[in-house]
Amino acid sequence: MAKILCVDDDHDVTEFCKIALEAKGHEVFTAADGDAGFEAALKVRPDVMLLDVMMKDVSDGFQTAYRIRKEESIKYTPILMLTSVNQVFNHKFSPDRDGKFLPVDDFVEKPIPVATLIEKVDKLLALTPDQINVG
Repeated sequence: MAKILCVDDDHDVTEFCKIALEAKGHEVFTAADGDAGFEAALKVRPDVMLLDVMMKDVSDGFQTAYRIRKEESIKYTPILMLTSVNQVFNHKFSPDRDGKFLPVDDFVEKPIPVATLIEKVDKLLALTPDQINVG
């Protein structure tokens, strides 16, 4: 099926994603921070990237998304931003409102129900390059 890259500093989150998505037949790769995630994306060329916001610092995921979108070889990778920002800063992200300044394709609050994760990944896998928010 698809190659999925899950970038999160919380090992429980990456393992959850790995178990849930591998059960659906996907090949799942993981990384623990934005730099490692960017390097893994270059190597793996994932079909979808799951990207945490707060890792090494509060904007690591944002900076990684910008780097992905500037790199021609991976810029059209659909990105699902995993957030717990609402719990920490009381800010809820929305692709409609925040997509102009943050080049990702969807947002989901952690913790993520398995059904929601699968639904979001399936939706992103169906995107064509012209539908991907490259900024």
